[in-house]
Amino acid sequence: MSVLAANSQILSREIYQRYQQQQLWNNGSCLFSPKNSRYFGSDWKDRKWKNKIVRSRDWRVQALWPDLSRPSAIEMEPINDSDHLDQILARARQLSQPIIIDWMAAWCRKCIYLKPKLEKLAAEFDTKIKFYYVDVNKVPQALVKRGNISKMPTIQLWKDGEMKEEVIGGHKAWLVTEEVRQMIKKFV
Repeated sequence: MSVLAANSQILSREIYQRYQQQQLWNNGSCLFSPKNSRYFGSDWKDRKWKNKIVRSRDWRVQALWPDLSRPSAIEMEPINDSDHLDQILARARQLSQPIIIDWMAAWCRKCIYLKPKLEKLAAEFDTKIKFYYVDVNKVPQALVKRGNISKMPTIQLWKDGEMKEEVIGGHKAWLVTEEVRQMIKKFV
């Protein structure tokens, strides 16, 4: 099928139209049964097509599209200085919610590649944890020393005003995101 649709109703209409064309081309002989596939909402009885109401739970096609009610990625907020970090930690302490800080640099290729992956992870844990990033070249070195950063990218989980755990991401992005996911699940 060459058409990608935004919802399953458009797709079902496209499939149904192609199926009817196929029926005409094949002189009514069916190559696949709509009763078994449950896409078309029709039944062959008494040598006539009878329409049935198809419920949304019967559609397997909907599994191809993501849930559009939730964001697929959430942009991480930057931390600019130590005062800003203090404000963020105080707000997180009030909400008793941990935060993730990605310490990165604009020149670091792995940092740049990892950032969109972490933004997708942020969408996954949208209500439970907040994600931030620090570009170590744009902030005072006192903030970098406070985070005790020696390698980049470094992803830290902070809870109750102190750093609880970290992942140093010098390897593949999917491994780093899995390690971060496991770290989040420990503290959430």
